[in-house]
Amino acid sequence: MKNKILVRMGDGERIQMEAEAVRAEIQEGTADAARWGGISELTEEDQERLQSILAEPGRIVSVEPGEEVVVTDDGASMSFYSGQDGGGVGTPLSRSQAVLTYERACGADTTSLGNSDYSYKPVKPIVNFEANDYYNISLNTTAPFLYGAQPNMGLYYQPDGPCPNATELMPMGRIKEALAAQEEASAMLEADLVYVGRKLAEVGLEGINFDTCGSAGDADYLAALRATRRLKAEIPDLPVIVGSSNEFILGMHGGVSFDETPLAGLYPHDQVKLTADAGASIYGMAVSTRTTQSLPWNLARSVTFMKATSEAAKIPVHANVGMGVCGIPMMEQPPIDAVTRVSKSLVQIGKADGL
Repeated sequence: MKNKILVRMGDGERIQMEAEAVRAEIQEGTADAARWGGISELTEEDQERLQSILAEPGRIVSVEPGEEVVVTDDGASMSFYSGQDGGGVGTPLSRSQAVLTYERACGADTTSLGNSDYSYKPVKPIVNFEANDYYNISLNTTAPFLYGAQPNMGLYYQPDGPCPNATELMPMGRIKEALAAQEEASAMLEADLVYVGRKLAEVGLEGINFDTCGSAGDADYLAALRATRRLKAEIPDLPVIVGSSNEFILGMHGGVSFDETPLAGLYPHDQVKLTADAGASIYGMAVSTRTTQSLPWNLARSVTFMKATSEAAKIPVHANVGMGVCGIPMMEQPPIDAVTRVSKSLVQIGKADGL
């Protein structure tokens, strides 16, 4: 192994580190995850293997033959027609053309459709238009075709939504009103998730993705879990992906529970258990990337959480390897050298079922 290793910082800056320094960063990263999550650190063998992956000389690395995994996407086809500020390339393609290009030119394992806002609240009033587009595109796709968006409970707060704004009430000391506002918004969000899922199921929905659950806290995650249970009870064959927004569920409310388990503060290895109990088909694990730390540090944390989560899981676990998640640098267009090393490590050491 060469003494100098090219790596990245959490913000994408490319740097060189001594091999000994990389190993020290890996040790510190796995210890940090173990301390916060109450889980085991990576073994010495795992740490050595992680360092070897980071030190591979090629710009792009890959898993060993036989260890390939399925890739699910959350609106990846949007990258063809969205602007650069959203990580896209701005080509003049329709949604249908983008989906088929992603499937047929890129060889995608799954494809998906989503509204440009990518939240379920604005989808509800136009769901018939979305269902029409979904149906027409699905007639031409071969790979599993999902519909995805974020629960995004924050859209239910004033001034955009009907509920009092909990984030404004809390600093004013109006705690009871803030908690009530979150509960009201959560119930509305749950109803909308179920409504959109039902309407799309009428035209042959092949799977629905609740992406970035918990972005507005534990009441947001609760709505996704409840909606998942309701949809699976009504449409047992409908696959549901529940992807988390953070390595632990933010206790913005602090008092909500699912199946008598408080949601606030749950890390991925506990999130996956409740998500499976709700009836989800796939759990998407997220671990925050710290921009001021190195790729070895961030990746060691992510792999530590992934290994614990995969061991605890009863359903497949797909690592969210997007911008600023699971070791990927916080950039709109993450560098391929970092993306492939993160992916390989999560699969071969963390035992992720997919990405």
